[in-house]
Amino acid sequence: MIRIFHHYVSRIAFMLLLLELSILLAAAVTSAPLWPALAFALVMVVSMGTLGMYQHDQSREDIKSTLLRITPSFVLGFGLMQLLAGLLPGIRLGSVVFLLGAGAVLLARLLVFTSAQSSILEQRLIIVGDGAIARECMELAGSSIGFHPFRVVGFVPVSGELRAVPPAMLLPSDLPLLSLARRYAADEIVVTVGDRRNGAFPVRQLLECALGGVPVTDAATFFEREACQIRVDSLQPSYLIFGGGFDQSLMRALVKRLFDLLASLAIGLLAAPVMLLTAIAIRMEDGGPVFYRQERVGRGNRLFKVLKFRSMRQDAESDGRPQWAAQDDPRVTAVGHWIRKLRIDELPQMLNVFKGEMSFVGPRPEREYFVEQLCGQIAYYNVRHGIKPGITGLAQVRYRYGASVSDALQKLQYDLYYVKNNSLFLDLLILVDTVQVVLFGKGSR
Repeated sequence: MIRIFHHYVSRIAFMLLLLELSILLAAAVTSAPLWPALAFALVMVVSMGTLGMYQHDQSREDIKSTLLRITPSFVLGFGLMQLLAGLLPGIRLGSVVFLLGAGAVLLARLLVFTSAQSSILEQRLIIVGDGAIARECMELAGSSIGFHPFRVVGFVPVSGELRAVPPAMLLPSDLPLLSLARRYAADEIVVTVGDRRNGAFPVRQLLECALGGVPVTDAATFFEREACQIRVDSLQPSYLIFGGGFDQSLMRALVKRLFDLLASLAIGLLAAPVMLLTAIAIRMEDGGPVFYRQERVGRGNRLFKVLKFRSMRQDAESDGRPQWAAQDDPRVTAVGHWIRKLRIDELPQMLNVFKGEMSFVGPRPEREYFVEQLCGQIAYYNVRHGIKPGITGLAQVRYRYGASVSDALQKLQYDLYYVKNNSLFLDLLILVDTVQVVLFGKGSR
């Protein structure tokens, strides 16, 4: 992994993006000047990103699934280029360029993904610890979430932990860690030990590994790097204090505010016809109000009224008690089902953005009733209120709709990552992923 503006990005994904930019630019330059060719390459990359072709879970695709994703991506790109050509006629390109670019991208992806899955690029891990967090690190390393494969070669048991890993994967505890790393050709050591105050924590041996050229990483950093999560169960308070990030500078605030206003204005103008049709449909369905105002908790725990299209019956909470939204919630109207699925119900929140109560990207604002409960049940929950809430966010594009304390914990771990590492670069990536979530209705309820 490499870090770009505090955000972890796969080296292979970054190389793939640069490779495809070069390929598309070369394909267009053969029949067009440099400026139209550059516009073509950028539009195609954005189109592929919008349809999820640079997400981590695409690294295990075969030729069929890759082709199925390239086709709609280039259809979308073709439409965007036609729209752009209507505004700037000088950048119109022939269909041969699109076909040539698609073929070259398909070939490049097959080569890159085949190489990425090769055992030559496999990263071998030794995990210090044998408890529940060690098991979760093993599961993350063995998942298909990343572009490069991991292999856990074994666990070094530490006294005081309740064993949760396969006994067959335990390594000899009588050998120094550096000797184990060299014997098993380990590329990295991941430390999952929670209690580091007793004499069982091998501080001196870990230092020898670091000095001997074997990188040593703690579990919190491993999860942050590979899953874009700050795991609450493996988090030490010092990690948040000394781990960097949490940019609250004036420059970041100005850039963030400018991005909020431009993104809200652009999407508001594009979505105006859809919003008008939605308002008419809601009114025609049951004659009730089009909009719904609800009190939410914002930055610094300040309360504000969020504005949304009404998607539930008018008597959704007739007993006066807040309720989590449930799967196939009977309170949702017919129109509400579709506007929730397509996230259209969130669009009026752009007015909250213009008022400065929300950002376009940030943690989802929650109701005070639930915030009070969650702050008492989940450690560090209130950290998410250190920045403005958002219409969309990392948790919204990476995790399904939250409807329980367990879901709130999972989403908090993405929110903590965003609060710690937020930047304009990450905002743009989340905005691109949001388009995919809207197009495919992911995470709606």
